[in-house]
Amino acid sequence: MGEIEDAIERAEREHFTQDPPKTLKGQIGYLIRQLGTTKAVAAEIGVTADSVNRYRRGARRHARPDVAAKIDNAVRQRWQPGVRRRRRKQAAATGITVETRARFGYTAPVGTSDDGRFRRLTVHLPPAYAQRLFTARDAGADDRELRGIVADGLKDVYFQDGGTRATGLSEVQLTDIDYLDLDY
Repeated sequence: MGEIEDAIERAEREHFTQDPPKTLKGQIGYLIRQLGTTKAVAAEIGVTADSVNRYRRGARRHARPDVAAKIDNAVRQRWQPGVRRRRRKQAAATGITVETRARFGYTAPVGTSDDGRFRRLTVHLPPAYAQRLFTARDAGADDRELRGIVADGLKDVYFQDGGTRATGLSEVQLTDIDYLDLDY
């Protein structure tokens, strides 16, 4: 996962109403209910179906660290889909807030300073950018494409102030991200 996809995932997890299962047996039970079969769970986490059954029964109380991380990640990705849908719907109506420290560079007319430099920004992007971001993520866009959507939003809102300044600015590049957080 890239920085922006991680930020979306963190923003969704902040609003969970309950914590996901913590025990291995509870996590495996949840995954079996979500995926339907032990074979599907085994394929998801990269172990055999027999191992999944041992985890489910409690015969194995601890998984290898790499398998435990895969199980935890699989559970968290599927946890509380209703909460995730509500939050996305709300973001598509109200927009998202991007807080970042990253290097911004842009293409501008001759005579202007278009050298990239680090900036710390907290900007509220309109709902159209939230919708574009979620649509691209659901379609399987890579991090470069997601960065482009966020950069377009920052260009329109921060650099061009809705079209009232920097009208010759054609492209903004978002690189060298120190951190990026989303809130919606």
